[in-house]
Amino acid sequence: MFGKVKQWLGIEGVKVELHVPDKISADDTKVEGTIRFYSMHDQTVKSVRVKLIEKYKRGRRVNKLVDEYILGEIELVQKIEVLAHEYVEVDFCLPFDRAMSEMDTIESKNFLFKGVVKTAKLIQGVKSEFRIEAEADVRGTALNPFDSCELVVGN
Repeated sequence: MFGKVKQWLGIEGVKVELHVPDKISADDTKVEGTIRFYSMHDQTVKSVRVKLIEKYKRGRRVNKLVDEYILGEIELVQKIEVLAHEYVEVDFCLPFDRAMSEMDTIESKNFLFKGVVKTAKLIQGVKSEFRIEAEADVRGTALNPFDSCELVVGN
């Protein structure tokens, strides 16, 4: 009885590890990586959802605003058998479209205004953080295992 409850909650179930590069170029349009699964018991993964998310911060203190944008998302719908105490790796390629603000567009197209735009961003407290999330849909569990990795996007 207690074993079924642990399995339903995902305790001692499938663990997900995301392996992606630490840094990608600002010109890239895809991220390639590997998802590693491990379990203490035989389990079946029905699908895996991978997302690239940008956390866009601007403003300071009380006026600070934070938004999150999904830049790319894929779902790997395949049956993955994870045997007890064995690692299973799945490769993925996540295409994405980078959203650019007006300031980013001006900065990238006009080298004369590049310094001015960077200074304006610094004054306004504009900052973007990127992360990749992977969530596995495991048969017979209520809580899906997931992992998240920070990613640096720049030149």
